[in-house]
Amino acid sequence: MRTARARALRWLAALGASLALCVPAGGRAADLPTVAPDRPSVSTSTQTVAPGGVQLETGIQYSSTSQAAAPDAREFSVQATLRVGLTPSLEFRVESEPLVRLRGDEQDTGFGDLSLGVKWRFNDQAEGSAWPSLGVEPFFTLPSANPPIGSGRTAFGVTGLASWDLPRSLHLDANAGVAAIGQSNPGGFLIQATASASLSKNLVERLSAYVELFFNSPAVRGDRSSLGFDTGATYLVSRRIAVDAAVGTALTGRGPDYVVRTGVSVLFGR
Repeated sequence: MRTARARALRWLAALGASLALCVPAGGRAADLPTVAPDRPSVSTSTQTVAPGGVQLETGIQYSSTSQAAAPDAREFSVQATLRVGLTPSLEFRVESEPLVRLRGDEQDTGFGDLSLGVKWRFNDQAEGSAWPSLGVEPFFTLPSANPPIGSGRTAFGVTGLASWDLPRSLHLDANAGVAAIGQSNPGGFLIQATASASLSKNLVERLSAYVELFFNSPAVRGDRSSLGFDTGATYLVSRRIAVDAAVGTALTGRGPDYVVRTGVSVLFGR
């Protein structure tokens, strides 16, 4: 456990040191883009990081799931997403869990899976148009975590993204995706479908809140589909820093009785 924690801390320290090199020496705040996190919701917006910008989104998550004739399954994880702006509509993404701790019927502590991907926005919503901003997010997950933390198998897929700016300071993000999830006993891949919709509202100048539904078909053969709900808020501390918090639960199928997450996102570079 100490080895896993030390590894996670070294990973975060190295990442933070490298990102620090991207911070500009000066510049007017009015010229800087504003941090726009994809967390803490499940849904992803079509908004990308500006070219030359680097955004680090980190947080912690705790969940508890009841199990028949077994102790509750509890999971604590550290989450990290690195987003690098390549063009005005394209970004490179790295997502990982530097530390995962499982307690319950299965117990383990280690490094979670690592995913690489890009987000490409190919259509912007015109002012006053009902047609949304559109994008895609292909990804590839490396089998960096062994069971029970990860599957130990490769996964890949693509998610379609749609975002609407609505009247009354409302915003809607909707995602639909398909992925091939590596399996064991027997091997091969299982096709998984995902969908989500997040409705958010700007409550005041720096504070926004959202409610969300999300669906996942089975990720493991013999499992059940799940439907979940979460709600949360994001607060802009400054143009470069945002903090967030969210709570959620599974409504049907496999999923946690409750999940709590909170984090901070920082925009470096431009």
